[in-house]
Amino acid sequence: MNTPPFLPVLIGTGFGSGFSPIAPGTAGALLASLIWGILYFFLPFPALLWVTVLLILFFTVTGIWSANKLASYWGEDPSRIVVDEMVGVWIPMLAVPFGKHWYWYVLLAFVFFRLLDIVKPLGIKRMENLKGGLGVMMDDILAGVYSLILLLGIRWVVG
Repeated sequence: MNTPPFLPVLIGTGFGSGFSPIAPGTAGALLASLIWGILYFFLPFPALLWVTVLLILFFTVTGIWSANKLASYWGEDPSRIVVDEMVGVWIPMLAVPFGKHWYWYVLLAFVFFRLLDIVKPLGIKRMENLKGGLGVMMDDILAGVYSLILLLGIRWVVG
């Protein structure tokens, strides 16, 4: 069996987190949440928002590319491809407020995203019908958008 190229493996597996023997999707989302939390401490908040948007865009494009490259080695949408979970959890991070109690919003973003990604309601499951890397990414992107909406709703209620 051929060995897949390094760069698609690095990107597709979320820097290796997809090789976790237990819950690789959760491992990828957790790594992405930790990366975002570290960036929170080192970047001014407006820059963090822009970096988050850039992370989402960059890893969406490279995630589609890597999933397409890896399909011939690992099949369609294998569990070890978790770049989609990383992008999905970064989307609701756009609703995390700066300041006191921000970490609760990060936790909620993670939990909402993982629940929606696992249960796949409201058309999320249908996104998997898209072909190739686009289908790999789009269900998690939609779960991320729904998580963003939930988090914005909570911020609106809490004030």
